[in-house]
Amino acid sequence: MRNFNWSLAIACVVISILGVMCIQSADLHGSDGTGEYKKQLVYVVLGIPLMIGFSLIDYRSWQRWAPGLYVANLLLLLFIMRGGHSALGAQRWIQLGPITFQPSEPAKLILAISIAFVLCRSSYEKFSELWKPIVAVAIPALLILKQPDLGTALVVLAIFSAQLFFGLPKLGDFAIYAMGVLTAGAVAVGTNAILKPFQKARLVVFLNPKADPQGFGYNLNQSKIAVGNGELIGRGLHHGTQTQLNFVPEHSRDFIFTVLGEEFGFLGAMALIALYIVVLYGGVRTMIAARDRFGFLLATGIVTMLFFHVLVNVGMTIGIMPVAGIPLPFMSYGGSAILTNFAAVGVLLNIYSQKDRDVLGNA
Repeated sequence: MRNFNWSLAIACVVISILGVMCIQSADLHGSDGTGEYKKQLVYVVLGIPLMIGFSLIDYRSWQRWAPGLYVANLLLLLFIMRGGHSALGAQRWIQLGPITFQPSEPAKLILAISIAFVLCRSSYEKFSELWKPIVAVAIPALLILKQPDLGTALVVLAIFSAQLFFGLPKLGDFAIYAMGVLTAGAVAVGTNAILKPFQKARLVVFLNPKADPQGFGYNLNQSKIAVGNGELIGRGLHHGTQTQLNFVPEHSRDFIFTVLGEEFGFLGAMALIALYIVVLYGGVRTMIAARDRFGFLLATGIVTMLFFHVLVNVGMTIGIMPVAGIPLPFMSYGGSAILTNFAAVGVLLNIYSQKDRDVLGNA
């Protein structure tokens, strides 16, 4: 407990409470009434002890459990393709009675664990060895992309790239990998082999917001109007016109930042960003404090996951990133996402708490 990172844990809890407030405002006049915010409150109540529980699990245990977790993750993603629940044109969920579970959310944490495990199995002095982690990541990433879920696939790519950058002994090998990724990205954008038509349309709208203002550009335009409408101090909780009149689609989920921006203004948005900086700073401190290679690479993957989510989600709502289905950590509605985030932070807390373990004699 002496090494417990209280600022990291408290910042996550504060953000989640702020998220519940924004979801309640977003759905005040929606068809679901207050249903979503009540469910989100339950997820937060479950997530906090989950974070504490994961903080008590020795992070080195995840290294032993990595192969089993990876296989279980693959089986869930394969099951989604046959027996998954479909909604909004995607097949990403498993329906368990009243509970809807999205396996691609915990897959991010599981893959961060699995990649760290694979990178610790070899020195990777030879570039030819790199096929092992690439194949290990490519299989689940393609299954996620098949759902289709481009946003989560990009998160997985970001996690893998960050762990490779710090995990490979030769910078030249990482440069070759990066060139391969850029080439694959160019092929994906330039052909119809990988991206769906609506995904390519989002890229076009990002480059030219006026290209389809009533179609694929509608979300982006309404999002920027809502954020700008908040001005300095905001319109006040429950008083945002864009929010209360439901101009922004999915504003309790991927576009939750628009609710905060309109009703709490620029100052509220900066306060949220400051809280995320506390979380990310706590994650970087954990990377530095890690006492072994596995702990360092695992912390790197989790920090990258959180950072990428914040960067892309906030960026897309203000028009500096393409629209992607990536939730805002601890803010967006969704049980699978928030529980995964709390579990991931719990892992960070355990890694940081063991920074003095050599001194304590339990290395």
